[in-house]
Amino acid sequence: MPGGRLTQPERQQIALGLADGLAYAEIARRLDRPTSTITREVMRNGGPTTYRADLAHRATERRAHRRQAAPRGPEAPAQAHGRDPEAVREYEETLTTVFMQSGMPKMMARVMVCLYTTDAGSLTASELVQRLQVSPASISKAVAFLESQDLVRRERDERRRERYIVDDDVWYQSLLASARALTQIVETSRQGVGILGPGTPAAVRLENIARFLDFVSESTLRAAEQAREVLHTKAEATSDATSEATSEATSGDTAGPGPDHG
Repeated sequence: MPGGRLTQPERQQIALGLADGLAYAEIARRLDRPTSTITREVMRNGGPTTYRADLAHRATERRAHRRQAAPRGPEAPAQAHGRDPEAVREYEETLTTVFMQSGMPKMMARVMVCLYTTDAGSLTASELVQRLQVSPASISKAVAFLESQDLVRRERDERRRERYIVDDDVWYQSLLASARALTQIVETSRQGVGILGPGTPAAVRLENIARFLDFVSESTLRAAEQAREVLHTKAEATSDATSEATSEATSGDTAGPGPDHG
């Protein structure tokens, strides 16, 4: 499998593959490249609908030139534990792409990746500005979005600076927030049934949505509670705890929706 940066002919093949509606995995297979390489290339250069090979190639050359020209002064974040800086950078790009594919805006994804790949699990606004080389306003907007999704929280440190934190509970809290949002959709959909008239096509559609999302919300809450202990389990015991939680969740859901859920 070839390594190194993508060439311009490879980028042209990516553009042709996207135009033909090919999946990233198929484009990667034809180029003998990892799927993650193709996914990252497309997402960082406008996405599948606006990707252009020539623009992507020039943008990559500019980024490479900036990295070579940038001074390696004390402001550059040090890599602890003997980590390979290039491998870390590549991984951060990959994780950012994964978050973006889940629907997270790019800047929010970059902030999340910074927090997740920091050993302390927390950074100040100025530290995020320095690491990401963006404006304080961009950081503020990104953090506000992540807070609204319960994906980060903030605390003041001993110097009274606000620190943005990701810890073991953020995904649990985010799942709870997601379940609450689904519950609101369920309640609002059922209000529409009465307004549009029970039995009418529109009302039936809303009732089906409500029953489906009601079941998903309850299942999400149940699974989150059962799996929460995994977040506080030492690494060597995680596999067993995960298996147990999965088994419990599966046994509880085997029968599928009951009469109340359709």
